[in-house]
Amino acid sequence: MYKTRQVQVGPYTLGTGNPVRVQSMCNTDTRDAAATAAQINMLENAGCEINRVAVPDMQAAQTLGEIKKRIHTPLVADIHFDYKLALEAIKQGVDKVRINPGNIGAIENTKEVVKACADHNVAIRIGVNAGSVKYLKSVAGQVNLTDDKWAEVMVQEALEQANILEQLNFKNVVVSLKSDDFARTLKANELFASQSDIPLHIGLTEAGSFLSGAVKSSIALGTLLQKGIGSTIRVSLTEDPTLQVRTAYEILKALGMRKYGPNLISCPTCGRTQVNVAGAVRELEKRIYSNKDLLAKSTGLKIAVMGCIVNGPGEARDADFGIAGGKGEGLYFEKGQTMFKLPQEEWVEFLINKINTWKKEEGKENETL
Repeated sequence: MYKTRQVQVGPYTLGTGNPVRVQSMCNTDTRDAAATAAQINMLENAGCEINRVAVPDMQAAQTLGEIKKRIHTPLVADIHFDYKLALEAIKQGVDKVRINPGNIGAIENTKEVVKACADHNVAIRIGVNAGSVKYLKSVAGQVNLTDDKWAEVMVQEALEQANILEQLNFKNVVVSLKSDDFARTLKANELFASQSDIPLHIGLTEAGSFLSGAVKSSIALGTLLQKGIGSTIRVSLTEDPTLQVRTAYEILKALGMRKYGPNLISCPTCGRTQVNVAGAVRELEKRIYSNKDLLAKSTGLKIAVMGCIVNGPGEARDADFGIAGGKGEGLYFEKGQTMFKLPQEEWVEFLINKINTWKKEEGKENETL
């Protein structure tokens, strides 16, 4: 297992021994403070812990302070090339800037940014994406590289950028090495983790649509996390950012690293099924994951929605509670013990009410997000 130093981002300490934090990035125009803050509030309700926004110009940078006033989580400014945007973002109160020291001109520019970050306790994230490494310029577009070579050039660039900050005695640094390719991402992060104690922000960049992107991200990020690599995580899907957050948590939940909402188990259904299991599950998830209080109350609970009574209570006997379908109705059970029957149209509302009262009835303490 790899060990890293600790880095502070707002109220969160990143690095070995701390929870893996979930990030996302707004797709709003940062210059629209109201729209951007509204999206961040929505992401916060979904459990997002660190939020990043693009800062393409000075107007966007000068809007960050107003956005910061309206949100409750650390704010990251994503900046390219212009160090003055970083200085303004820091002045506006952001918690972290994503900027590569080698891309902002003279060393004096970097020194100014580093001093401002040190004075205001702002972290820096160095981001290296496979598609934009400096090495590509030297090979004139010829990119027929092995995965090992990709990892090597990505790590070399990340270490070069980090070394600039190290020489200025600035250590509040996070690094990311991302590609849309599974193998390159794994190899680059593993190689970097073997050479540096800087915490890593992990993700596949441009992962794709919801289904394919979630599958690729789950395999790649799950593999890294199981090796102890990754202090923050973002799932980059071409989707509503709240689904990025949900997917990230589901990865962490499956690995036993974070708790987030219920462990909702449901069967794939078969020819015995005479109820709409899929509809009930979709509605139950929609209700839970759109309500912050309900999400918190359900966290840690194991809830079952099964298609028939042949296997339902038996296969889901370790669920806290659940329903097994019959013909237009279902058999409610708790801890494998059958209780009574319910018509299908009452299932979702009954289960929602059960979530709301379960802690009181059972004396359980559900872990928060």
